Amino acid sequence: MFWDAKGVILLDILPQGQCINAARYCTLDRLKEAIRRKRPGLLRRSVVLQHDNATPHSANLTQQWLQRYGWEILPHPAHSPDLAPSDFHLFGPLKRHLGGMAFETEDDLICELRNWFHNLDVYFFRVGINSLLSRWQKCIDLHGDYVEK
Repeated sequence: MFWDAKGVILLDILPQGQCINAARYCTLDRLKEAIRRKRPGLLRRSVVLQHDNATPHSANLTQQWLQRYGWEILPHPAHSPDLAPSDFHLFGPLKRHLGGMAFETEDDLICELRNWFHNLDVYFFRVGINSLLSRWQKCIDLHGDYVEK
C-alpha cells in the first residue's frame, strides 16, 4: 500500500498465498501512473518513499528500480515499526475494523478493505504522516532507541 497525507495512492492486494518480493515490487510501475492520476504535481518534485528494511525493499533489484525514477528512500532504522506510519497508524484501526467480521469469499474481504480505505477522511492520513515528524525526533533524541516502549 502506498499512501500520503492526502490518502491512498495505490492499494496492491496480492492473491492469497503470495508474498511480496523484489520482483513483484518492481512490477508496481502502475505506482507512477497512480501518482500521475491522483497527485499530478507530485512527479514534478522529488518523491520520497518510506520503507522498512524488509528484503523486498532493500534488494538490489528494488534499489535499481527506484533509481530509475529518481525516487529517494527515507532511511529507516532496523526493527523500528514505531517509525513506519502504516504500522503505528494504519494497521491497528484496520484490524479493529475487521475484528469479528467473517467473509464468504476473498473478493468480499477485498471489497471491505477498499471500502474502509475509501471512507477514511483526509484528516486520518494527515495525522498519520504528521505524527512521523515527532516520532523521528524522539528516535533521534533517544539515539536510535525505540520510540514506543
